[in-house]
Parts: sequence; C-alpha cells; structure tokens
Amino acid sequence: MKNTLSILTVPAFDDNYLWLIHDGKHAAAVDPGDAAPILAALQENQLELSAILLTHHHADHIGGVPALLAHRQVPVFGPANDNIAAVSQKLHQDQHITVPGLGLELDVIEVPGHTRGHIAYYSAQQHWLFCGDTLFAGGCGRLFEGTPSQMLTSLDKLAALPGDTAVYCAHEYTMSNLRFAREVEPDNQALATRILTEQDKRDHGIPTVPTQIALERQTNPFLRIREASVQERLVIAGKIQADKDDASNFGALREWKNNFR
Repeated sequence: MKNTLSILTVPAFDDNYLWLIHDGKHAAAVDPGDAAPILAALQENQLELSAILLTHHHADHIGGVPALLAHRQVPVFGPANDNIAAVSQKLHQDQHITVPGLGLELDVIEVPGHTRGHIAYYSAQQHWLFCGDTLFAGGCGRLFEGTPSQMLTSLDKLAALPGDTAVYCAHEYTMSNLRFAREVEPDNQALATRILTEQDKRDHGIPTVPTQIALERQTNPFLRIREASVQERLVIAGKIQADKDDASNFGALREWKNNFR
C-alpha cells in the first residue's frame, strides 16, 4: 500500500487545502469545503470518488458534501459528536476504519478544542495525519467551542505520534503562525531556519503543508507550552504569572495569538 496511494493537494477559497487520497482509480475526499475543485481534480486525474472523510462541522470543511453526494453516493465518515447531517458513518476515539475503494486503514483520534467533536485520522501504515483545524504548521486552531485543557490534551495526542508523520492540516497559515512563534521563542534556532525554508516555499508558490510532527515539536509554540523558554516568555510578556498550570499557560498563549498582528 505504501507505494500505491498518493495525496493530491486541492487548494480552495483563499487559504484552504482539501485533500484527495487516491490509488490512481478511486479517491477519498478529506474535508471538501467546496465541491467544484474536488470535482475538477477527480475529472482531471480520472478518479472515481469512493468516500468522504470529515473532521468537523465548519462550513469550509463540509460545504461541498451535498454536491459531491449528488455527483456520487458514497459513505461519509465524520465525528459522532459534531452534529453533521451528511455523516453516514459516525466515529469515536480509537475506532479503526478502512476507507472504501482504497484499503487505507485509519485510526480515529478525538481532538476536541477547535470544536467539541473534532476528530483526526491517522494512518500508521503511511504515517499520515489528517487533522483539520486542530494542529497547523507552526500553530493550532482557535478555541471556538472547546477549552484550553481540551485543546492541550488533543495536541498532546498528536505530538505523541511518530516524528516522521506527515501532517495534512487544512489551511495555509504557516507564515503567520511562524511570525508569532518567533515572538514567543526568538532564540529558537530551529525556528529561525524553518522560517527561511517556509518563506522560500511561499515565494515560489509551493505549499508549506504537509509538515511533520518532529518539526512541529521543535518549532510550534503550542506543542512547546511546557518548555521553560515558552513559559518564561509568557511571563516576560505579562501574559501569565509564574505559577500557572499547563492549561492556563496554553490558554494565555492561544489568547496572545488571537490578538497578535
């Protein structure tokens, strides 16, 4: 399987990435917020839609589902706790699914925070992670429905995956995230190197996604909330007191990012 499955990057809206996992014949669409670019990619690559995988209920992740189902009736996998009407296969933590038409095995990881019911999909065989708006390259999603404690627990789950796991998140937010990361850890040399690398990609019109778990552990402040350098910076910036717990520190970091320009 490792040599037969591929992933197509399908840009949508201003900064979304939709994903098509395929074997040259069948394809599964991940978070298809817009049907038109998915249908175009299917036609261009002579692929047949076999499944839809959803991570959470926001419109830019599910908006294209009705039109795709009108094109072809396929199973729709999604979170059991996120109230998406189109979902036919409702999923919980630790469920194991096989994607129709592809034979791709995925583990379901519940990652509440961005929304209460958000899930991610992990392929141990391929070392792929589809995490919607939970973990971003250099950042994480806003807390629209969940708590800092929930999001920290969710990110801890993802950070514990193998370092070579490719992270297929849903937005091109990387440079904005890394500018904030530099504000948090100005002396992080791995981060300084990454900023140059990712900026070069963007200058040449190349996506910065997927990223890798190992790189996120080194440079993503939201995965580094327990690092002394991050905690000290929060104190110096007046965002926390020195004796705060991890969840409170995380909440302060997320709030700082919310207002960072």
